Amino acid sequence: MSNASILGIAALVVTATVLPVHAADMRYPIANVVKIEITEPSIRSAWENKNFLDCDDVVLTEEDVRYALRHMRKVPEKSYFDEYAERTGCLGGARVTFKNGKTIAIGIEPTGRINTFELNAKLKPTSGPETYYECQLCKARKMELLKDALYRADERRLRKAEAEGKIPPGEAEQRLKALRTSR
Repeated sequence: MSNASILGIAALVVTATVLPVHAADMRYPIANVVKIEITEPSIRSAWENKNFLDCDDVVLTEEDVRYALRHMRKVPEKSYFDEYAERTGCLGGARVTFKNGKTIAIGIEPTGRINTFELNAKLKPTSGPETYYECQLCKARKMELLKDALYRADERRLRKAEAEGKIPPGEAEQRLKALRTSR
């Protein structure tokens, strides 16, 4: 065997072992999606913090679901519910049907936290476990889309502080300009 053959085989082995770590969950291939139905475009939870982000500004779209299915990575339940996990208190929900007849419910947060569970023919949860995912690319994409929403939240917070006398008059406008340029 030549050195080139050995290097080729080694490269193939490395690629085969590394690629699955970065591959999306193959149980839900985007190529097999038949239908995506947004069931809850925007839900707020007890975690909602309007000073950070108003859930009315966060709406789940079909494109968000497709993007998540392409890029989500499975994580352990413990990691998903970690006390330090980033949360906005906002969530969107959808139902996804695949060519093989499988249907899942998927919940997606703007932070890229995702949970799924399979549904039976009557659209009731099956006995299978809920599965947890993270999607850093989804978070980066959604937060880029939400820059204006984050700006509005900052504006609400600073205008309120100014009205309550916590910051001097006119200071809110200066801070808003600084925040806008920093993003």
